[in-house]
Parts: sequence; structure tokens; C-alpha cells
Amino acid sequence: MSSAKNARTAALEALIEAHATELKLPTVRRRYKALADEATREQQTPVAYLAALLEAETAERAERRERRRLIDARFPALKRLEDFRFSDNPKIPQTTIAALAEGSWITDRESVILIGDSGTGKTHLATALAIAACQQGRRVRFTTLAALANELQEAQTSRELARVVGRYARTELVVLDELGYLALPDGAAELVFQVLSERHERGSLILTTNLPFGEWTKVFPDPRLAKAVVDRLTHRAHIIDTGNESWRFRHGLSRGT
Repeated sequence: MSSAKNARTAALEALIEAHATELKLPTVRRRYKALADEATREQQTPVAYLAALLEAETAERAERRERRRLIDARFPALKRLEDFRFSDNPKIPQTTIAALAEGSWITDRESVILIGDSGTGKTHLATALAIAACQQGRRVRFTTLAALANELQEAQTSRELARVVGRYARTELVVLDELGYLALPDGAAELVFQVLSERHERGSLILTTNLPFGEWTKVFPDPRLAKAVVDRLTHRAHIIDTGNESWRFRHGLSRGT
């Protein structure tokens, strides 16, 4: 290749990189050379090369958005549906879970309640359904009931309660884990109810609990408040009983043996 041609190529490459930077197309900037070489080898048309380049940019941009949604959701661990072993708990309806993973219930602003003893897969399923929602482009937030109560009380102390409640109200899907393990501290039950009321019929919720509904007064001491919470959460909800046999305990016992 002549020095003049080398200079023209270098100038064009510098121009492409400058335009890609200006237009915020990092994948185009990083991959245009490799894809151009591939297009030359395979004798692709200019249109086919351009389509491949833009497809690469679009795919990587979608992956970045998904990673950001997963980070913003604040999952304690990434547990996906394909990793859940339904054979460990045949009580869980696999067909129903697969249908919920498609996400239409979120569009319809419905909720999912997973009720059962510890170790029956509630948190794994809740996380897996929420990750599926992230992959569908939905905004998700994961929290435990205790963490939500603490966050709301701190926000109230710092006079930011309205902002925090509003953020939860605007989130498309909230996962509220571990209802029933700890009683709410004084004043927190009313704050949690405020979030649930703001979200009622405006957004979807996944809730996990080890308590039957009749025992929710252990968490919400005021019987009227407990009834109001149950009424709101069970309205248009998919209720899935995960049973009372802990597969974690069973596996631990088998390993010990």
C-alpha cells in the first residue's frame, strides 16, 4: 500500500473514530475495523457491513442497559430461573412460574406472593422473576421488609420521606423479601403501609413470606393495618405456596450423611 493511501486510510479512520465518539457509539469505534476486515473476506456489500456494525452497537448497548438495571435493582445475589431445580420442590408449579417469567402480569400491575417456610425457594424464585423483568427492560428494586422499614425511618428523620416513597411508587417492580422474620419497629409499619398504598394498582410487587395471612399481625401489630395490608397485597395477586419442606436443610443433611 502506498504512503499516500496509508495516509488517506489513517485520516478516514481518525474521522470515523471522532464521529463515533461525538455520536456516543463506543462499539462502532471499537469494532469497525474488525467488522470491515470480515466484510472484505466474506465479500459483503457495504449495506451488509453497515447493518452488522449497527447491530453490534445496538446489542452491546442493550447489554449495558441490562447490566445497569441489574446493578440498580440491588439484588443480594443473581439467582436465575434456569438455575432453580424444580425437582427439589415439586410443589412449586413450574408452568406457572415460566408464564410469570414472561412478564405480562407486570404490565397488568399485578403482584406475586410466594408463601412458604424457609428454604423452600421463595427468594430464589423472587429474584429470578425480577431478573427476567430486568431483561425485559423494566426498572426493578429488591429489598427486604426490614431494610425498607429502616430506609423509610431514616428518610423520615432526614425529612426525605416523600422522595423515598415516591421513588418506590415509580419503580415498575419492587421485590419485598422476608416478610415475617422480624416484627416491624414502632412507627415503621405505618411507613411501609404508605409505600404499599402508593404502589397499589400503580406498580407490581413480588413478596416472600413465611407467615400465613392470618398471622401478619406478628409483623403489623395493629389488626386493622394488617388487614388493610393483606387486602391490598392479595388484590390481583398470584399466590404461590412453596410448602414447608426445606430443600436446603434436606441437601445439607444428605451432605452431612
